[in-house]
This record gives sequence, structure tokens and C-alpha cells, in this order.
Amino acid sequence: MEHKEAVLLNPAPADGAQGGAPLLHRTGACCHGGAKMAVLAYSLGKREINQHFTIKNAKLISLVLVSLLIVFHTASRYYGGGDSCEWLLSKGRYLGENVWQPYGCMMHKYKSNEANNCLAPKQVVFVGDSRIRQLFYSFIKIIDPEQREVGNKHEDISFLHKSSSVNVEFLWYPEANNSMKERLISWTHEGSLKPDVVILGAATWSIKLRSGSSETLQQYKVNLTAIAVHLEKLADHGEVYWVLQDPVNEEVLSENRKMITNQQLEQYNEAAADVLNRNGRSRIRLLAAARQAALETIAQSDDGLHLPESTRNVGAMVLMNSMCNNKLRPIDGSCCQTVPPPTLVQKLSAFFFLGSAVIFVVLHVLGNNRQRRHVPPDVESLEEKKPATAGAAPGPKELFKALGRMGIIMGYFYLCDRADVFMKEQKFYTHPTFFIPLVYIIVLGVFYYENSKETKFLNREQTDEWKGWMQLIILIYHVSGASAFLPVYMHVRVLVAAYLFQTGYGHFSFFWLKGDFGLYRVCQVLFRLNFLVLVLCVVMNRPYQFYYFVPLVTFWFAVIYATMALWPQIIQKKANGSGFWYLGILAKLLGLLIVICIFAFSQGFFEHIFTVWPISTLFELNGSVHEWWFRWNLDRFVVIHGMLFAFLYLVLQKRMVLFEGKGDALFSPKISNVLLFLSIVSFITYSIWASSCKTKTECNEMHPYISVVQILAFILIRNIPGYARSVYSSFFAWFGKISLELFICQYHIWLAADTKGILVLIPGNPSLNILISTFIFVCVAHEISLITNDLAQVIIPKDNVALLKRLGAVGVFTLGVLLVSRGSHKTHGA
Repeated sequence: MEHKEAVLLNPAPADGAQGGAPLLHRTGACCHGGAKMAVLAYSLGKREINQHFTIKNAKLISLVLVSLLIVFHTASRYYGGGDSCEWLLSKGRYLGENVWQPYGCMMHKYKSNEANNCLAPKQVVFVGDSRIRQLFYSFIKIIDPEQREVGNKHEDISFLHKSSSVNVEFLWYPEANNSMKERLISWTHEGSLKPDVVILGAATWSIKLRSGSSETLQQYKVNLTAIAVHLEKLADHGEVYWVLQDPVNEEVLSENRKMITNQQLEQYNEAAADVLNRNGRSRIRLLAAARQAALETIAQSDDGLHLPESTRNVGAMVLMNSMCNNKLRPIDGSCCQTVPPPTLVQKLSAFFFLGSAVIFVVLHVLGNNRQRRHVPPDVESLEEKKPATAGAAPGPKELFKALGRMGIIMGYFYLCDRADVFMKEQKFYTHPTFFIPLVYIIVLGVFYYENSKETKFLNREQTDEWKGWMQLIILIYHVSGASAFLPVYMHVRVLVAAYLFQTGYGHFSFFWLKGDFGLYRVCQVLFRLNFLVLVLCVVMNRPYQFYYFVPLVTFWFAVIYATMALWPQIIQKKANGSGFWYLGILAKLLGLLIVICIFAFSQGFFEHIFTVWPISTLFELNGSVHEWWFRWNLDRFVVIHGMLFAFLYLVLQKRMVLFEGKGDALFSPKISNVLLFLSIVSFITYSIWASSCKTKTECNEMHPYISVVQILAFILIRNIPGYARSVYSSFFAWFGKISLELFICQYHIWLAADTKGILVLIPGNPSLNILISTFIFVCVAHEISLITNDLAQVIIPKDNVALLKRLGAVGVFTLGVLLVSRGSHKTHGA
């Protein structure tokens, strides 16, 4: 998940064409007509798909889709009532039992301390009948979960939270009549104490007492018309909500309530909506979401009239989100939040990208078209790939073209997760939402299996495939909210550890074999790892540690480099001359292990080191290094495991102990069978343990010590059989080449609200929405990978003198930014 292949083209057309013929040839010797036709259809069908569906065409389609979606959402918000507060109060659906999803926005689940922080020292008044009283109790239980329903049924009830001075009252007014109106008038008098929030509603008593007569409905309209005038005056001071009537379960209503029918209640709701929002500009908000929730749960009512507690809680939480979201601004509560204005840094970044695009256009018009696209070296593989013909070094036009493309993409990022253009919804985990997509990608991966170009242990095609399928699983894990299911959580933790294992394995192998400790390669690696994240930190106004994986792999790359580059530099060429140097590299690894253990078993020492300025700016999140400690500590040993495994493999390979020919088992048959058996047993044993683990805390404590068991078991199962090393999935490998971009881009253009929710491009159709958003997301990730490669060749020169000058300029600029940022924080803190 670190760096990318030099030129990331769609491998499917070429590989599909090359892979099909040998497959047909192999099967021809042993298969007859039907099997041959099936294989031929498979090969031709795959080739047909690859010829017409190229990555270039896909990107053009995604660009058109994004343009149309922006126009659609902008127009629908402007002309169709795109107020997320209105969505919160009026529309929604159940994602599962007790989980309410408002239409188009995310509803935060408020805790007691948050509710008190928002409401203090407000006065909130509930006015109405027994159903409003139920809503009152659900509301105050958010403020104080220990509260119980102890008040008398037909009397006023008062609640005061002493520590926060939040005052919530229930006033018994079961009918919308003169008594209710007089109470409202008393609050509008000059000098009177006005409530900050009023929630009221009534109708069932009027229907019950007058047997649902039509005259009563007309009188209800007249009374509401008179009441509305005073509600508007109260709305000048605070917030006013009218609660529409929930349905009833007519079959279980008592005899004295049989006249309360759903038809009657609907008529009263229509009357209330007509009177209270007649001109469309009323400040009286209609709470209809609780009614919509009750339509699905009223059958659970004990008496047919009063709602089950879970449904009342929905109404109370909707009210809390309406009152508090814009004040507390929870990241997972997008309903009723206004969009904050862009910061100065965000504005400057917009001007920078716009200016780059303008300069590119000017250069293009002036005919500066002499530069050929340069094929960059592949800094991740063990051997750098050279271009077939030496092209001219990329010029300024290529630089500004890449920056212009990046600016367009960053505009899309901003619209998705910072502007109020697209909708967002919360995640909700069910087993099908994780396992069904998992089956889909497995089928696609098998469909695109090809012959490998090489059969070496952990060859490049295989590691790309490995990164690809792991990344796809992680994406499904994130979008489905599968962290709620502990067995899936623990297996995904192993996948993240496997990426870090590959970091240790790959970089150790490169330094050991090539001995290239030059500044150019280090800068190339660091740039490719960090470019996208640093841009997002500016555009999306997020700290570096927010994108935790990049700081993690960057840190470990620096550790591996330091371990290998510091005196004495030990590489394979030197070790071949004297076996003593093998002990030297083992001593280095042992020293690294000791340092890791010192940090791991002294959290105070760890935090002391990483809270020193300016290092703290890289590792703090919300003013603390706790997140960095958690992430680092969780996989603290897996990188050194990868380094040690690479060392052992390369030593065995050099001594020709391994059999890496096509079709050959990696070891002798006896050893191969034993290792395969142990690997399968270990793999299954870990899965059983992960499924039986009780809590995340318990699992996470064991994870650093045993995750390598699952990783090594997979490596051996995948590489010991010769036939397994001879094939790979080009589908998974293609995604593996852009795995870093996929991991980072998901934060804002596939997920939403900084990964807390899901981006909604196609409202009302979750399946189509995930297909469209995924298609665009993958195209964007691939394009960013190309842009990163292009910029790396322009920005990082091979000449050390020029490179040092640029690093010095970047260092001075960065230090200046950090000093200004630090001074600004101190000013705000004072």
C-alpha cells in the first residue's frame, strides 16, 4: 500500500490476450468439445470486455457523471427544498431495529454530556397531551439517562439538571384550545420569561371528547390559526416545533378510544400543516419524522395509542439534532448544520490550483508541446524499470497540467465532504452488506486469473494481487460499518498488519539487494507516500495524523532506512564476502527490536518523544498523540517481522535452497507438505480465536504478537505450491497498484463526514448509489496515482545539488508555516 507502479495502465487487455491462449492450449489436451467451448467463451468474453471498457473511457464517463450529478443536486436543493433540517424533521427510514436514518443527512446520537453542553442554560417546554409527555420523558433521558417516568399523568412536570442548569418542563394541555393559547400569550408579553424552545402538539383528546365530529375538525383549524400568531412571536425568540400526530393501532384501542382513527388523525395533520405553514415561510417547524417512524412500529404499542419507547426515542433524538447540530457541529451529524466558510489556507489552495490550470492553458496555447511523457522508475519493485526510449525530462507544462488536473479532483473532494452539495447517510452493519460484496469481488478476481510472468516467491504480480484484494476487503469493511462485528474487525486488523509486513519486506529487500541509500530514492518514496495526504490536509482542513496509515508507513520507512543506512551499512554484496556480516544484520534487527520494546512498554516515554514540537504537528490528533500511540502500538512488531522474513528468504534464495521454477514446489515434497499442513492449521486456528474473542480490547492486546502467524500462513499457502505461484488475478493486481490512493480517497469521496457516513450521489436507491459512487471513486484514485507519478518526476530532480536546494526551500517554507500556525494556536488559546 505504499508506492505505485511506474505507469499504471489497465493491465487487463494485454494480460487477457496473453493469458487466454495458453489456458486454451493447456485444456485442449485433456478436455473435449463442451469444455473447450467454455474456455474459449471465457477468454473471448474477457477480451471483449477489456477492449471496450478501458480506464480512459471510464474516466471520461465518470467526469460526465460528476458534472451531471453536481447540476442535479444543486438544482434539487435550490428548487426542491434542499434544507437538511427539513429532511431531518420530515423524512427518513429505519436501517434496522431502533436505527433511524433521516433522508439525505446524518443524525448524531447525543450523549448526556453533549446534550447538557448544548442546552445549558436553556429552558425547553413541552406542551400537549400524553403522547407529548412521552416525548418529554425520552428527551430528558438523553440529558440524564437515570431519569424515570414518575410524574402524575394529567399534571405539569418539571425537570432541572442542576450541574448544567438545563430546565425542561411538560405542561398538560391536551387540546389546542383557548387554554393553550392563553399560556402562549403569557410568554409573549414584554418582560415575561420566554422559553428558548417550545415543542407542542395535540389532537387525540379533541377527537375522543367529541367523537370525531367534522365540527370539531373545523374548530381545530380555527384554534390553530389563532395559536399560530403567538407561535410566530415565540419563534422570534427561540425555536418552535409542532408535533404532527402519530398513527394509532386501531385494532387494540380501548372502547373509549375507538373513535380515534388513522383517517381522523391524517385530517388533523393536514389541517395543522395547512395552517402552520400556509405561506411556506413559517418559522414554526413541523415534526413529522416521529410519525413516519411510528408507521412502522405502532403495531408494537401496548394500548394502540402510545408509542413504544424506541420510536419515542427517535423523535427525541431528532429534536436534539435539530437544536444542537449547528452549535456543537458533530462530524457525524450533518443534519441542520450550516457549511463553515473556507479557511484562508483553503482559499489560497484554490487560487494555487486555479492559477496552475491557467498557466497550463497559456503554455498550451503558445504551443509548448515538445515534452514527451516521461516514464518514471518503479521505486517499489526491487528492480527499477527503465523506459524503452529515453524521453525528454518533463517540463513546466507537464507540471502545471498535473496540478490543474489535481485541482479539479480536489474541487470534487471539497464538494463531496465540505460543501453542502451532496447528501450523506450513516452506516449500518448487517452481515449481507459485508459478505455479499465480498462474494462479488471474489468472483471477479477469479474471472481475471492469468498466468504469471514469473514464478519467484512473492513476485511483483502476486504482491500487487495481495494488496489489491486486501484493499477491496478493507473498503467493503469501511463502507458496511463491519467494525461492529468483532471477527471481521480482527481479520481486517490482520490485513492492515499485512500491508506493514510488506513495507518491512519490500524496503528491506531493496536496500539489501541494491544498496541504494541515495537521497533521490528516499525523496521519491516519501513524495509518493505523502503527496495526496498533504494536499488533503490543506484542502480538507485536516491534520496529518487523521490519515493514520500514511504517517504509519512513512514512519516505518524512515525506521527501515535508518536501520539499513546507518554504519555499518550491510548489504548482500558485502555479506557474500564474509558470513560475519550476516550476524551484523541480525544484530541491527535485534537492536531495532529492543528500541521498539522500550517504546511499547513505556507509553509515557513514547508520548514524551512525540509531543515535542515540531514533531507533534505530525502525530497529534485533536491535541493528543493517543491515536498515534494506538495505531503504532497495535502493529509494533509486524514491520520487523517483515524485515526478518525478507532476510531469511533472500539468504535461502542465495544459497539455492528454494525451488522457484514454474510448477515446482518451493521445498522438497516432504517439507512442502508439512509446511502447508502447519500453515492451514495456523490459519484456521487464528480465525477460530478471532471469532471467539470477547472484546476489542482483549483482541487488540494479543494482536501484535500473533498477527504474523496469519500473515506467514497465507504467504506459505500462496507460494509453496508451484501452480499457485504461476497464476495471479489481474483484477486484484490492478487495484493493488493504486491501493494507497484507494485507501486515502475513500475518506471523502466514497465515505462521507470523514469516514463516519456514506456519500449519497443517487438518493433513494442505495444499491445504484454505491455502484455509481464506487465507479467514480476508483477512477479518481487511479488518476491521482498518475498525477503523483508525473509530479514526482518533475519536482524531485536526480541531481543531488538541485535536490538539496529544493529540500532547503521546502524546509524553510514548512518551518515558517509551522511557526505561524503555532503562534495562531497560542493566540486562540490565550
